Amino acid sequence: MYRCVLLLASFFSVVLLSDRPGYGADQPNVVMISIDDLNDWTGFLGGHPDVSTPNMDSLASRARNFTNAHCAVPVCSPSRISVMSGTAPTTHGSYEIGPRYEELSALHDVPTIQRYFKDHGYYTLAGGKVLHHGFTGRLSGAIDQSLGRKKSPRPRKAMNRPSSWSGAWDWGEYPEENAQMADHQLALDSVQILQSDLKKPFFLSVGFYRPHVPLFVPPCWFQKYDIESIHLPNIPRWDLDDVPKNFLNINSYAVAPTHAEVLEYGKQRELTQAYLASISFVDACVGLVVDALQASQYAKNTYVVLWSDHGFHLGEKNHWAKRTLWEESTRVPLLISGPEIFPDVPCEQSVSLIDIYPTLVDLCGLSRNENLEGLSLVPQLEDPRTVREKPAITSSYFGNHAIRSRDWRLIVYENGEEELYDHRNDPDEFQNLADDLQHETIKNKLRSWLPEQVAPEFKEKSERNRLLDR
Repeated sequence: MYRCVLLLASFFSVVLLSDRPGYGADQPNVVMISIDDLNDWTGFLGGHPDVSTPNMDSLASRARNFTNAHCAVPVCSPSRISVMSGTAPTTHGSYEIGPRYEELSALHDVPTIQRYFKDHGYYTLAGGKVLHHGFTGRLSGAIDQSLGRKKSPRPRKAMNRPSSWSGAWDWGEYPEENAQMADHQLALDSVQILQSDLKKPFFLSVGFYRPHVPLFVPPCWFQKYDIESIHLPNIPRWDLDDVPKNFLNINSYAVAPTHAEVLEYGKQRELTQAYLASISFVDACVGLVVDALQASQYAKNTYVVLWSDHGFHLGEKNHWAKRTLWEESTRVPLLISGPEIFPDVPCEQSVSLIDIYPTLVDLCGLSRNENLEGLSLVPQLEDPRTVREKPAITSSYFGNHAIRSRDWRLIVYENGEEELYDHRNDPDEFQNLADDLQHETIKNKLRSWLPEQVAPEFKEKSERNRLLDR
């Protein structure tokens, strides 16, 4: 019954949206901006008191702000595969860095969102990090024009990292100018496209790398943040005392330092400053693209979707980087702006990044893609108070899942151990309520959303592919 009601609601929403500019002969355009490793440290999400993101905040003031959005997998490659395919990792089988989109047999007949729009008459452009491994092999035909092929320079030797740390975990004021950064070059290429006269509706995918490590950005961005006065995350020493121990060695695979190592070398403030600086740098890149769109002939007929592939820990829960099933790893920025989207209030319903694909298909009036597993966000674009029954589901490694509703997070590990957090009273997830019998009803409700059919993990990971995320 619920699915029937949902389909009817989606149908009537699309009917209402069909009067917008861009339907029929005047098809709307899409600008999709993805940002690598950006957590909720933005002004519009209030994740850090010092962060400066004026350009993304300006976009948020004109967009629907989904304040409870979550990734499907808290690591780059499978998260992006999930977004571009519109399917969950429990369907395609990628839970970690490794397989390319085209290697996953479950996606053999599933077109990327770019391919789907191209097949429906769109001119597709992409640059930067959109899919983790790019549009290669059988996917190469999905993109009509590639942008931003240059790479940012790296220092010839380590700048600030301890010698025992991976080279990926370095940071510093480098290079001297924004123009030397690949993200800035990609932004300028996108500006040039938006200033041109495109003869067809377009789908522009812009993938920015920062704030992914190594955290190198020009000096001006470091100078925005006084290293001695920046706020550090609240990290109680006792925070992990009530959580299962089986998932705490996640960094044994990853190249990130442990929180103990960060403290041992006295690098917490430096890393926090570098991450904030990188966020402000990428915010400026976003501003170049969005401002060019606002000044263009396409301004009134273009949907903008901004998202990050997963969150990022900077010491919270004694963890650095990603891959966990806690809020810092799964929560992401998600903004959607465009014709007749009125940014009256944020949407607090839990949503997933795999909802982006069906949402854009609906907004642009394309025929339904039956492969998609996400839910269209059109009802929440019409009214942010519209309730979604289905929670956001995140998987990390095979058999481990987080179920995030509006108010609760349940984590269920492969061995059956659990964590439960009440976000109404505990947004930092300090108190694990899984063993409290008075919460058994909500646990059972959330457990009912655990995936019944789970694809086995794709195992053929090469060392080269593993290194691509470092």
